[in-house]
Amino acid sequence: MAELRDVKGLEQALRDAVRGEVAFDAAARALMTMDASNYRRVPDGVVSPRDTDDVAAVLAVCRERGVPVVARGAGTSIAGQATGAGVVLDFTRHMNRIVSLDPGARTAVVQPGVILDGLRREAQAYGLTFGPDPSTHSRCTIGGMIGNNSCGSHSVAWGTTADNVHELDVLGYGGEQVRLGRGERTTGLPDRLRTGADALVADRLALLRTGFPELPRRISGYALDELLPEKGADWARAFTGSEGTLGVLTEATVRLVDSPRARALAILGYSDESAAAEAAHTLLPYGPLTVEGMATDLVPPVSAAALPKGGAWLFVETGGATAAEARARADEVCRAAAAGTTDHLVVDDPAGQRKLWRIREDASGTATRMPDGSEAWPGWEDCAVPPPRLGAYLRDFRALLAEHGLRGIPYGHFGDGCIHVRIDFDLLTDAGKQRFRDFGTDLADIVVAHGGSLSGEHGDGQARAELLPRMYGPELVAAFGEFKDLWDPSNGLNPGMLVRPHRMEENLRFDVLPKQPVDVEFGYPHDNGDFSAAVRRCVGVAKCRNTSAGSGVMCPSFRATGEEQHSTRGRARLLHEMLAGEVVTDGWRSPEVHEALDLCLSCKGCRSDCPVGVDMATYKAEFLHQHYRGRVRPAAHYAMGRLPDWLRAAAASRLVPALNAAARSPLSGIAKRLAGIAPERRIPEIAAEPFSRWWGDRPRAGEGDDAARTVVLWPDTFTDHLSPSVARAAVRVLEAAGLRVVLPPQGKVCCGLTYVSTGQLDKARAVMRRTLDVMEPVLDAGLPVVGLEPSCAAALLSDVPELVGGSDPRAARLAASVKTFAQALDEYAPDWEPPQVNRPVVGQVHCHQHAVLGDAAERKLRERAGLTGELSRGCCGLAGNFGFEKGHYEVSVACAEEQLLPSVREAPEGAQILADGFSCRTQLDQLAGRTGRHLAEVLADGLPPGD
Repeated sequence: MAELRDVKGLEQALRDAVRGEVAFDAAARALMTMDASNYRRVPDGVVSPRDTDDVAAVLAVCRERGVPVVARGAGTSIAGQATGAGVVLDFTRHMNRIVSLDPGARTAVVQPGVILDGLRREAQAYGLTFGPDPSTHSRCTIGGMIGNNSCGSHSVAWGTTADNVHELDVLGYGGEQVRLGRGERTTGLPDRLRTGADALVADRLALLRTGFPELPRRISGYALDELLPEKGADWARAFTGSEGTLGVLTEATVRLVDSPRARALAILGYSDESAAAEAAHTLLPYGPLTVEGMATDLVPPVSAAALPKGGAWLFVETGGATAAEARARADEVCRAAAAGTTDHLVVDDPAGQRKLWRIREDASGTATRMPDGSEAWPGWEDCAVPPPRLGAYLRDFRALLAEHGLRGIPYGHFGDGCIHVRIDFDLLTDAGKQRFRDFGTDLADIVVAHGGSLSGEHGDGQARAELLPRMYGPELVAAFGEFKDLWDPSNGLNPGMLVRPHRMEENLRFDVLPKQPVDVEFGYPHDNGDFSAAVRRCVGVAKCRNTSAGSGVMCPSFRATGEEQHSTRGRARLLHEMLAGEVVTDGWRSPEVHEALDLCLSCKGCRSDCPVGVDMATYKAEFLHQHYRGRVRPAAHYAMGRLPDWLRAAAASRLVPALNAAARSPLSGIAKRLAGIAPERRIPEIAAEPFSRWWGDRPRAGEGDDAARTVVLWPDTFTDHLSPSVARAAVRVLEAAGLRVVLPPQGKVCCGLTYVSTGQLDKARAVMRRTLDVMEPVLDAGLPVVGLEPSCAAALLSDVPELVGGSDPRAARLAASVKTFAQALDEYAPDWEPPQVNRPVVGQVHCHQHAVLGDAAERKLRERAGLTGELSRGCCGLAGNFGFEKGHYEVSVACAEEQLLPSVREAPEGAQILADGFSCRTQLDQLAGRTGRHLAEVLADGLPPGD
């Protein structure tokens, strides 16, 4: 491959040759520099082909110019094989169709960009499924699974991807178009490739028959043994797991399997990880669908409370034609394992099973942080050994960690002998990288000694390919090289992977980051104040690309646009490249980063839904502050970012009626244009009487002074000036519950939310400090502070301590005092019986409630009041200033249409629409013409007159 290329000429040639998108700009390249591994490479450009002809055209252009090509699916690879120089083919945008599904033959024909869960949903209509299901099933692609020979938790029942492929349509770098199958089903192979492969096999029959370890998760290297005559020369299986180094997949015919009508989940507790590992293979004779293992150090305390007593657990899933049959099989597993377990639990309701499986599926992200908060990394993510050897292997593995002074948290597919682990490697210093190399070399020898495979699921990539000679020996590795050269003599497809690989410590993504912490405004307490470390949190598992309904809040703008740059991962990648300064070169002034963050709704969904706790709302606020430092800001920042100032001024001026009339008049169009407000939006009315004024005029007789029953109601800007009825209702309910309600002492209080969301952090800090001054007597008295607007309560709980907490300990005290309306009733009036409303409810949990505050108390209160039904998850799409800003209207509507608006339209007759956030209520009013109400208002309506 040529080192120096005419990139402009390459771009133009591709634009002339293909119908799909060709992107050579900095943002497109930055988004593809990394996958979910430790590695980073910068491509020349990205092509999103529309069909096979486009792929062929890309290969022709690149072949003529000596440019490498890397095929990429969702970019969730953990070994580095989805990164590379040259041209990246992104199959997720267009080549993502299920071409056909034949339930009779139990096959499906799919394009490489099809998301696994999409295929599973369509197959489920016929009682079928695609067996392999890695934890990234909601976003990984079939093409990527074939490239890596992915497996997943159900491989004990249904095998690897290679066990489930039938035929593959592939294009070679030289332009060959072939169909790969077993024996005579393989067509189109050029004579050079067919005769060369026949000779390679004939010359090494004994080696191919004896050189591959026998175990269920042998993923490493090329599966040359599948070309043996006794195996029927299965070219499709031999190609599966080749990591894009042999050809480019354009279509696949895959096998489907029966999906059990009912499933049950047995969770077995063990004293420790070793006991669980020793037991796993003994459960296989009972025909489980899965045998997954994890230990207590990987499970958050709130999740551990739902698991049986123990220090480690096996998740054993069983299936059956009926729920009783599945349950009986799970009970049988529990009885068989009883002698070695500390406790067990069987769950047969689907919702309960999903909740517990989520603990296991999030492990690939949660394992990236050690219990003390230090970072941990992949690289030795998925070695596999014969299942009966797993216990002994784990003991040796733990001993090697201790020898090298490293820590890791193993988990994974215990029934298949496959272990995932993130290890606290220091990949930032030369000494740390040498330890990374030394440990990997030593561990490879241990894996081989146990008869294992260096890769048991994710492929070798750059992480392990260098060590393949230790597993296979030089002769078999030389055969891998010959096979690669037969397919790709120009070495144009994913060079440096599997064959003639890069060294494992080269091309690390950390090498380009600043060596010293960047000067920033937020404290980043979970990352020791280091913004680079905060950005490094994103390891690329791409849970933010999940578009399944009901999967959480994150990431509404990706759900709306389908664009990688508008996912949490995409934004984190651009921030990474901004810090690196190689591709994104303008630093904090970067237009690429600004464009990506512009559609971030600051919903904070990633703060809770991202397995590693990326907080893109905070990163966005930081970026906007730095980006506009010393510069004129957009009009919306002045109009909506400083909303508390404007509303207080309006109330003091007594001009509210005139302002409301103007907002309804034709003049509003001019005002919206000047303020940067979307023309489609109606300006909300300002309340004629703010809540604080109503409170000041309210009689105070008989209030009492019992501090134990006193709560401080927070008069946030939205409630005070735009929806005071919520606060009046809250006062009525809280007092009916026997609580004494007071407001903060005289003085202006504000959480600073609108200033934070627009990146006006100097102003936000000043507002927060002034608020802390006013609230000091409340803090000294130890009184709870009740927030009615979830976004403002969340800002008090998170933004205030993270922005000013480092210099003002009062911020942490204020955060500790914050309670939601429901939490206050639950904690300070536990014996109060709410009115029985007895109605079904619809609506949506506020995104900040979901991400920061939690809604357990709200759910409990609704249940006690007879408000039945589940609220949807997601973001309403208005998100404070976001949905009002010019240019955001369409995305705002799309976000609302994702979950909120459908739930309201499908509501049963008489259902109450609940929406605790002002933005949610406004969105419902403006897009659906429906009135949403705060829970306090609904309860107040149910109180007897006079209460």
